[in-house]
Amino acid sequence: MIDIKLVQNEFDKVSENLSKRGVSKKLLEELKKLSLDLKAAKKSFEEKKAEQNQLSKQFGVYKKEGKDIGELQGQIGALKEEIGKANEAQNILEEDLNKVLLQIPNLVDDSVPVGADEEENVEIKKVLTPPSFDFEPKAHYEIGEKLGWLNFEKGVKLAKSRFTVLQNEAAKLERALINYMLDFNKARGFDEVWLPAIVNREAMTATGQLPKFEEDLYRLNEEAELPENDLFLIPTAEVPLVNLFRDEILKEEELPIKMTAYTPCFRKEAGSAGRDTRGMIRQHQFDKVELVTIATPEKSDKIYEEMIACASDLLTSLGLAHRHVQLCTGDLGFGANKTTDLEVWIPSEDRYREISSISNVGDFQGRRAKIRYKKDKKNTFVHTLNGSSLAVGRTLIAIMENFQNPDGTVEIPEVLKEYIK
Repeated sequence: MIDIKLVQNEFDKVSENLSKRGVSKKLLEELKKLSLDLKAAKKSFEEKKAEQNQLSKQFGVYKKEGKDIGELQGQIGALKEEIGKANEAQNILEEDLNKVLLQIPNLVDDSVPVGADEEENVEIKKVLTPPSFDFEPKAHYEIGEKLGWLNFEKGVKLAKSRFTVLQNEAAKLERALINYMLDFNKARGFDEVWLPAIVNREAMTATGQLPKFEEDLYRLNEEAELPENDLFLIPTAEVPLVNLFRDEILKEEELPIKMTAYTPCFRKEAGSAGRDTRGMIRQHQFDKVELVTIATPEKSDKIYEEMIACASDLLTSLGLAHRHVQLCTGDLGFGANKTTDLEVWIPSEDRYREISSISNVGDFQGRRAKIRYKKDKKNTFVHTLNGSSLAVGRTLIAIMENFQNPDGTVEIPEVLKEYIK
């Protein structure tokens, strides 16, 4: 959530920044008007309360002087009615303001290149050289079906399309990758956490998935009447990891809090009809190992680079060629103020595909989730950062394709062999 004071005090600057993301000036003007109306309503409410308190103090004076308190009671009664109306108006404005605030994405960092879509993302560097083959490399789904590793028909039978059953060596390799990634991240200073795969609406709202992405989420009870029954399957471990500290005030010496977690992830992929229909590139259920850090504003940029290095070094340790790409304004996620994608080489497509996104979210989620820390005796919002390390299914795909042999078999990266015994 962006700072409403910035909208009030630096409207033109905020408007110019968010216009890079396609946010309309009309919406921002509505936000500013609501915030100023709410400020005026709060002032009116406080003034009427103060007037009521002053009048209440007059009872003793009236009694002492033998005056009739009837008129005073009438004035206080009328004020109480006005205070009730002022409070109701204040609550309505606060609710309206919050609804608009929740629709507005994060401010864009000055380092982010301006662009319309993913075609205008900027390559930063390449790491390792893609393999060359003296045969036509097969796609992962061809390799997987031939080896009996991937069963797409059974996935459809159990659920529907975009669900896949992993069998035999693929199942072992998926498990090995998860354990290897967690161990690798632990060695880089990220503490492992095991999490629920179900969270409530408040958690989804705190990290920015709601209300913006509701159509992409798996909601468990579409007709939930009680808040505690309004639950969702998580789209990423970022949601529960950040929400571990929702509504908390941390100590500065506790920060940064660096965490890693494996979870299954669930997304409807509502906007991806017709894209990547074959294979496992785009699934409704997939495994991911996540990195999340809760940090002070002063350290968040340094940690951002550390998280990028952690995910990139993990890919390098697996022998997978990849590249670093800085996302432009038109491809930036809703809550991020800057993002670096890591894209792994996929031989069958002769191109790089996203396997990790590392984002600095600034205080956007800290404000939504009310996560603060004590600094100079004042409560200050934390910065949060998140990143895939890595999308496990896509790592499996990359291994199958990059380490395939002419006979259709697959070599296992050396670092994984001890995890597959």
